[in-house]
Amino acid sequence: MKTTLRKFRFEHDEMSQQELADLVGVSRQTIVSIEKGDYAPSVKRALLLAAKLGAKVEDLFTLEEQDHV
Repeated sequence: MKTTLRKFRFEHDEMSQQELADLVGVSRQTIVSIEKGDYAPSVKRALLLAAKLGAKVEDLFTLEEQDHV
């Protein structure tokens, strides 16, 4: 899965990973893992991230070809 979470954070006054983590109730390390593509958030968490960044989930996360298997 590909994510543009980092891009959206920077478009929101260069929001830090910690600030976003605090807004959605996770650790900073969780945000790091999501941005690196090492962790896929739950649907609820993805919806919260999108809401806090004023985006749609599909703006933040997209499937890559290998995800369709």
